[in-house]
Amino acid sequence: MEHDDAVADARAHLEAGGSLPLRPLPASFAAVRAAMHRVAEDVLKPKRELETGNEIALRFTRGGFGTPPWDQGIVSGTSGQAHVDGTELVVVTGEAAERRPLEDPAIDAAGAGALADWFAFGTVVLADLLDLRAAAEPAPIRLWPEHFDVATEVGSERDGTRATVGASPGDDDHAEPYLYVGPWREPPAGPLWNASGFTGAELGYAELLAAGDQLDSAARFFASRLDAVEAG
Repeated sequence: MEHDDAVADARAHLEAGGSLPLRPLPASFAAVRAAMHRVAEDVLKPKRELETGNEIALRFTRGGFGTPPWDQGIVSGTSGQAHVDGTELVVVTGEAAERRPLEDPAIDAAGAGALADWFAFGTVVLADLLDLRAAAEPAPIRLWPEHFDVATEVGSERDGTRATVGASPGDDDHAEPYLYVGPWREPPAGPLWNASGFTGAELGYAELLAAGDQLDSAARFFASRLDAVEAG
């Protein structure tokens, strides 16, 4: 699928990080997240749109996030890509790669590393979910610059079981990252649907940190909520 390269990069990132993909967040994380969100919206999204004509979705890339590569850019006339690697912006044009530091003073290496870990974790968890639900009309895994999260969709809209599932690094209603399931139709009543700021379910960063197997905890969260949507 469209997201195969992003998933491969995310798996390699997690494997390089050791047995626990997620670690306690640095104090700088919220400020870094906000600054990187601006980079996604103000730098990477416009760059991809200019080179492709209409595409805006981003993806996990080694060390952070960025555009998928393009074969022949409208503006550049050649292949290229733009992405964040740690605290640097990397713009590839043909065979040349230009690196320059991100200018926002809020961005530090610890916060950028934690954000990359989260987007890698979310990409892998969603890919594993789609492997198990390949018949559920899955959408590609994309990192949307406006919402600044990694997300996909699964289920049948016709049968009322379609839902958006994703990994957010946090927002106005959440100080820390969280996984979420947002059914397209009103979900059944019950304690599973505990989200703040939207209708759906969420699993917070603290709960994932406390899990002995973080990937398994995430997988069980998604499976239980999607099963509940399907059961009605």
